[in-house]
Amino acid sequence: MTVPSPTTALPEADAGRRNMTLLIQLRWLAVGGQLATIAVARSLMDIALPLAPLLAAITVLVAINFASLALLARGRAVTNAELTAALLFDVAALAWQLHHSGGLTNPFASLFLLQVVIGAILLTPRSSWAIVAATLAGLATLRIDPTPLLLPPRYAHDPFALYLQGSLVCFVLIAVLLVAFVTRINRNLRDRDAALAAARQRAAEEDHIVRMGLLASGAAHELGTPLSTLSVLIGDWKKEPDIARHGELQADLADMDAAVQRCKTIVSGILMSAGEARGEAPRLTTMRAFLTATIEDSRAVRLPGSIEFNDLFGADVPIVSDPALRQVIGNVLDNAAEISPDWTGVTASRDGDMAVIEIADRGPGFSEDMLESFGRPYSSTKGRPGGGLGLFLLVNVLRKLGGGASVANRDAGGALVRITLPLSALAAPEGES
Repeated sequence: MTVPSPTTALPEADAGRRNMTLLIQLRWLAVGGQLATIAVARSLMDIALPLAPLLAAITVLVAINFASLALLARGRAVTNAELTAALLFDVAALAWQLHHSGGLTNPFASLFLLQVVIGAILLTPRSSWAIVAATLAGLATLRIDPTPLLLPPRYAHDPFALYLQGSLVCFVLIAVLLVAFVTRINRNLRDRDAALAAARQRAAEEDHIVRMGLLASGAAHELGTPLSTLSVLIGDWKKEPDIARHGELQADLADMDAAVQRCKTIVSGILMSAGEARGEAPRLTTMRAFLTATIEDSRAVRLPGSIEFNDLFGADVPIVSDPALRQVIGNVLDNAAEISPDWTGVTASRDGDMAVIEIADRGPGFSEDMLESFGRPYSSTKGRPGGGLGLFLLVNVLRKLGGGASVANRDAGGALVRITLPLSALAAPEGES
């Protein structure tokens, strides 16, 4: 049974939404700063400002913010065109305000530089140059009949000193905003790059699994005929009169027949997991029966009593048996029994809607390199070519089912593999049990 993994936002979409959120926050700061500047200029400095056009621009910025919030509420990706449009509105609003407050003589004209830097970081090269062109056009329009500022007498005799003070305030404002917001934007971009790298790694792993599945399916087909031949030959030998009289030979033949039947079961499981041999309906069972059968299969080829099963699962639940899941859990059990032949502990419990399976052994445990590279293909402590695929397959099968796996070293010695699996991933259809 294949269960699609939960959908997650693409890295580009997530970065675009976070960058739009930053623009909204920057715009709220601009609205607050502009209202504070107007209040200081009129109340403390007695500078007459045209309130109507300035407040109209602030109203437009507030409206853009609400429109941007509505855009984010839709839950889809924020495109480069939408980010560009938002920045162009900011440039136009700043140009409008400067035009009605002195034009190029207003020291806050340097705020255009902030728009250019943000555009260069957030947008594609073509869109970034569009922001540059918009700011240059804005500066050019400020030379066309701007509304001059009427300064009170204490500033009128030396307007350049007031300009220098305003320039200093503007420099500090730009520096603080650039450090605060560009740092956050770069962090968003690094998170996006990390998410893209993880997605590429996951795609490579899934491609590796597909190729392994094709090889396993081909090998299973090739093994079917010789296994059937061996089964027929063993049956014929059992019927031979000379062999029938030897109890030890009969016992050996029975062991050989059991081993061949186990191999045939494994081959059938590989074909079923690969999407073949689907003539039979999926087998309905329960979680406890599924775990018990998996453990019994491993016990059949190990020392009697070497696997200890602690059932703390609680109330049983109906599920559809997943051959791939059974196979990867069996691989972990085989690995644990191989490294710790005298004892392997299996504990099944439940954490809310999650099934938790812990497999422990008394071996040497995992090395630091193994703990860091857990789940990667060909990462193994056995030193065999092609080793390390058991845990790799476990991680990827669980990921497809919405679960996960982790490894650790036990305080008492040995290794511990912890499997978590949502019960909904294996839930039996309603009305069936």
